[in-house]
Amino acid sequence: VRAQELADETILIDLGSSDRTIDLANEFGCQVLQYTDDELTAPKLAKLISSSSIKQDYANLIISITDDWKLRELPVVINRSREGWDVYLAFNNTVSNQELIVEELVIESLEIDHLFLSKTGLDELSRANSMTSTHNFPKHLRVRVIESVDKISLPQRESLATASRFAQMFYWMLETKHPLFLFGIPGIVLFILGFRLSGNVVDTFNELNSVSIGVTLTTIAMTLIGLFAMMVALILYIMGKQVEQIQSQYDLAGYDDKSI
Repeated sequence: VRAQELADETILIDLGSSDRTIDLANEFGCQVLQYTDDELTAPKLAKLISSSSIKQDYANLIISITDDWKLRELPVVINRSREGWDVYLAFNNTVSNQELIVEELVIESLEIDHLFLSKTGLDELSRANSMTSTHNFPKHLRVRVIESVDKISLPQRESLATASRFAQMFYWMLETKHPLFLFGIPGIVLFILGFRLSGNVVDTFNELNSVSIGVTLTTIAMTLIGLFAMMVALILYIMGKQVEQIQSQYDLAGYDDKSI
């Protein structure tokens, strides 16, 4: 369901499940492709997609769903797919404590964690053979092969990415700097008007009646609402800066993987 919200089309590639996985996918209107080969490799997967009825105008993001996979990893993978790579392959290193050499990485031998393919990247990868390495692709193709490592849990990003519609709108406000316009400017205007009118009200009304009390309370309310709006704008602006800092740390460190 979450994938359908983020993608134009969601496809389930079934490796031979024996439970209700396919039935559930059909209930949600998800197309199913059957992968019949015993070994799951990136080139064979690309050939399957190329020969299927999937629209070839789209870029393709393939995620290997295992028992260890968590939904909070989805926003990270989505961000990676927007970096403009033609072939972006994050793989799981099945041999621990072994130094990997770029020249010896054969695409077909890598265990897929997630894979992003542009239209051009899909065509090139589908033509790869059993000996194709990372340096056998055309030079004009943007290719990146990385090893996937343990993800660092960031509760802030997870909560913003998986919360309700209100939280998504709140995150959009932080991203677009709207708090300063929606709260800051109206807050300043209301505060100044309320503060100045309150002084004039005190000088104008010499006797206490319902009209003077009502006008006085209105000016006080305007002043307090303006002050509150400015405080909200300032808090949201600071939180937006914190979100930017987390994003910049994520972009620089690449916390979900390490480059090869």
